[in-house]
Amino acid sequence: MEIKKKLVMTFKTSNGKNISLSVDDPRENLTESEIKSAMTLVLSKGVFVVNGEELAALVDAKVVQTDTTEYDLVV
Repeated sequence: MEIKKKLVMTFKTSNGKNISLSVDDPRENLTESEIKSAMTLVLSKGVFVVNGEELAALVDAKVVQTDTTEYDLVV
């Protein structure tokens, strides 16, 4: 079994659409304050434009953990 974690940060674009950015393997002791600061920096720098729309607001952030179990079904 393989366990993967990613930080998913969701922003709203200037036309109201939600867009998510993901970071694989976030640090274990990452704080809410650090995440908010990073998201605010991304927003203020305007580094991401989606379909001509800039990111306009913070929506939410979460750490998503995925457990994957592979089965060898070759007979």
